[in-house]
Amino acid sequence: MTKIEQVIHHIDELLKSRRLTPGMRLASVRALAKELNFSVATIVEAYERMASLGIIESRAGAGFFVCAPLEPLILSHIDPIREKNLDPLWISRQLLEAPPQLIKLGCGWLPDDWMPHETLRKAIRDVSKGSVFELVNYSPPLGLLGLRELLARRLYTKGIEVTPQQILLTDSGSYSIDLICRFLLKPNDVVLVDDPCYFNFRALLKVHQVKIIGILYTAQGPDIDAFKHAIEEHRPRMYITNSGIHNPTGATLSQPTAHQLVSLIEEANMVVIEDDIFSDFETTHSPRFSALDGLKHSIYIGSFSKTLSASVRCGYIVAKAEWIDHLVDLKVATSFSHSNLSAQILYKTLTEGGYRKHMEQLKSRLAEARQFSAQMLEKLGIKLWILPKAGIFLWCELPADIDIEKMVQYCAEKGVILALGNSFSQSDKFQQFLRFNVAQCMHRDVYAILQKAMHYARRS
Repeated sequence: MTKIEQVIHHIDELLKSRRLTPGMRLASVRALAKELNFSVATIVEAYERMASLGIIESRAGAGFFVCAPLEPLILSHIDPIREKNLDPLWISRQLLEAPPQLIKLGCGWLPDDWMPHETLRKAIRDVSKGSVFELVNYSPPLGLLGLRELLARRLYTKGIEVTPQQILLTDSGSYSIDLICRFLLKPNDVVLVDDPCYFNFRALLKVHQVKIIGILYTAQGPDIDAFKHAIEEHRPRMYITNSGIHNPTGATLSQPTAHQLVSLIEEANMVVIEDDIFSDFETTHSPRFSALDGLKHSIYIGSFSKTLSASVRCGYIVAKAEWIDHLVDLKVATSFSHSNLSAQILYKTLTEGGYRKHMEQLKSRLAEARQFSAQMLEKLGIKLWILPKAGIFLWCELPADIDIEKMVQYCAEKGVILALGNSFSQSDKFQQFLRFNVAQCMHRDVYAILQKAMHYARRS
């Protein structure tokens, strides 16, 4: 590739990643020559060629400007990830496409046989016997009133006092976050995330073309000093986190850290989005931002995809009333409605006793699985970051002499899918970490495969 072609390729990459968009001014020929360490003449020739192709145009006395149409939004062009094993979108696709016989140690959901099949079947049968209106019609803009009333009562037990009019039903937790991002963010805004954090937070934020800053996460919550520094340096618009059981670490926010964060967020006039989809796994309630600040600078998100069914798609947003009204308009504009049938099924499931019994059994089963998995992993020399109080995740560190890429490759060949630590990280500081799903760790072959994989991957 000639130097001129390199310049054209450089500009093309900026266009594909949308760092340059129609109407934007390109760097001056002298500035770009200095940046790329090329001659001014090389830059001028590259710009002239692109102008002749109708990609940019020259404006007398002003410089060169983009005149080509806006490039399609291709996420792989925005901050591309070189290693597939660390790409959140690739990981999600692999897990969703994996055949049932694979052991998904790195996935974020429970095995099929841990879910309440009969409770779901009964709710579906009951709903199907209802009126034709419930089966075939769109939902009201806010969603099923009975379900919103029930959710308001459930939220009260967490200290979040809201009316049903402050709850908006959606089709999932992920869609809820997307809707809020559409509402509150514009390109190049700064958003804080935990480091590590749920990998799809970063994938979703890429869609909105914002700047993502990772804040080191500790066993008590985000590092307060790092949070303060990020506010001072970047003036962030938003912070997204798991407020109850943290993904991937399994940690819970401490009261002192929560109160300090609420003060910092209020002073900075930020908004915190707390994704609480693991809430029902808790045995004791941890702090919630929405309870501490009365939804002044917080928005609460929930769903039942992890505890009930990923197919019965129903999430919800809880926010102050004036924001809910605007979010309803956005919901109507982007999806018109949500699954009224899913809301009806969820309401039936939650009100007829089966779900409560299911969760009691599930929490007990998960407690046993956490203890067993922790013991077995530590026997292999895999170190727990903490032993969580609840939930499905263990965040673990491998010995320094293990080549993690070789270990992942070996496990994949044996039908075991792992979740690499750096796929959850904005800083790439978790090279030797893995996230384990304890429910998926109960398979009889898991630990023998891991032991052999570690032996295979040990550096000599």
